Amino acid sequence: MTQVNSHSPTSRQTINGTPATPILSLRAAIPLAALGGIAMNGAFPALGWWPLAFVALILSLLTFIGRSTWGAVLVGGIFGAGFWFPHVAWAAQFLGDHPLRWVPWVALASIQAIFMAALAPLITLAYRWLPRLRNTWPMRLIALPALVAGAWILRELIMGSWPYGGFPWGRVGMSQSESPFAVITSWVGVTGLGFLMVLACAAAIEAIRFITHTRRELKRRELERTDLGKPARAHWLALIPTGALIVAMLLIPQFPTAHAGTMRVGAVQGDGPAAYMDERDANAVLDSQLEASAPLAGEEVDIVLWPEGGVDSDPLANEATAQTLNGAVEQYNAPILLNAASTHDDVMLNTSFLWTEDGPTASHSKRHPVPFGEYVPNRSFYSAIAPSLVNMLQREYAAGTDVPVIDVAGMDVGLAICFDVVFDDVIREGAQSGAQILMFQTNNADFRGTDENLQQLAFARMRAIETGRSAVNLSTTGTSQMFAPDGSIVAELPVDEPGHMVADLELRDGVTPGILLGQPIEILIAVSTLATLGVLALIALHTRRKTRA
Repeated sequence: MTQVNSHSPTSRQTINGTPATPILSLRAAIPLAALGGIAMNGAFPALGWWPLAFVALILSLLTFIGRSTWGAVLVGGIFGAGFWFPHVAWAAQFLGDHPLRWVPWVALASIQAIFMAALAPLITLAYRWLPRLRNTWPMRLIALPALVAGAWILRELIMGSWPYGGFPWGRVGMSQSESPFAVITSWVGVTGLGFLMVLACAAAIEAIRFITHTRRELKRRELERTDLGKPARAHWLALIPTGALIVAMLLIPQFPTAHAGTMRVGAVQGDGPAAYMDERDANAVLDSQLEASAPLAGEEVDIVLWPEGGVDSDPLANEATAQTLNGAVEQYNAPILLNAASTHDDVMLNTSFLWTEDGPTASHSKRHPVPFGEYVPNRSFYSAIAPSLVNMLQREYAAGTDVPVIDVAGMDVGLAICFDVVFDDVIREGAQSGAQILMFQTNNADFRGTDENLQQLAFARMRAIETGRSAVNLSTTGTSQMFAPDGSIVAELPVDEPGHMVADLELRDGVTPGILLGQPIEILIAVSTLATLGVLALIALHTRRKTRA
């Protein structure tokens, strides 16, 4: 592949063959950015057309090429709005029929869109600075796409960790739970998969740009004739890096974990009035769980699983509730993995208990309570802004600190309570602490009739594939499913209906590279991207000063 001559008369508007002005006018970039955001939402459930994620990435990246810093902020924000407003529309359900029920949705979507806008210049600066160094084919077809992918993922990492623990709900890698690329997470984790997806899209764009520009140069020099067609055709080799990457992503198998027996699980979806704003009698949710669990009295199971909030009173403080649970354990002849709000040392925790014939013998508390859903950060500050809304939320859950693994008759069960399923640290710690099967308890009653439960279900499926373990995602109201270690569905329950599932789920031993190397990969992407952009910024500053001098 040839190096483009940047000193030709027709290349005045280029820097080493790379446009110094946007390849799309702002008038064209704005609707494409909005369309890209809408397409990205379509890649997630309920639509769940995973190829749309690649369409969205290509559309978004095209709007950044050659863009000014403020132009990048604009198109980044428009893409973010197009994605986040439909993606988290379910947040409008949290406050029930309150006149201001739209506020949580608009606030959450707006904040996420603003973050995407504010961090968008990372991507456009990568496009602006790196090609100025040298216009060789490795720089254009490999280094530039890698830096662009790093900038995109760096934005995801920041948004997924800050503020208040972040909101890693819409990561691009999580859109692929039903795609053939999902198995890549078992090697590089969800963040690694997202990086490879952006890398493939950015590399494809650069290959087409490289081919188009080179053919124009050949034509300008009158080299593209019938007897000199080979050089022009040779430039299609620029597609090799992209093609090789996509083929490798399609052919890579899931990392194998070792069979370690089976566990017979009975999971119960009670469909009780479990939403925060639901009006209900005392123990109404517990009663619904007991009623839906009644058929398990005739089954032989190793464990009975109930969802988050399946017990609506503190079993450690309410003797009647404790006695009811003791009777249920005796009836099922199996321990119950249940969940309830419980107070420990004057601290309220969202806690899962393993309830046996001897009472609670193990527990785990939620690591990442939902800001403005399960607690209000800086309550006095936000109460001054919107007292009528903030004061509606009286609960103040604290974050748990214990290991997300419990022992059930010699079988290690990894836990993640609702929102925790999207946080890599909880899943990694569980797998590295010996979890042989994953059980995710959730309560989607606040968001009945929305896509929220299906989005969370997709995340649970991705975790099964990433860890190489069976996983149960059990909701109070659905949709609930059991997954095999390869992500295939073993059993499921329909939404908004009480019912139960019983299945022998495979136990697995061994830690996948996606779990073992996931965090180092994230650190490597973040550090290398920041370091590269920092060096390029210094070079750009030096060049500008030299030019002015």
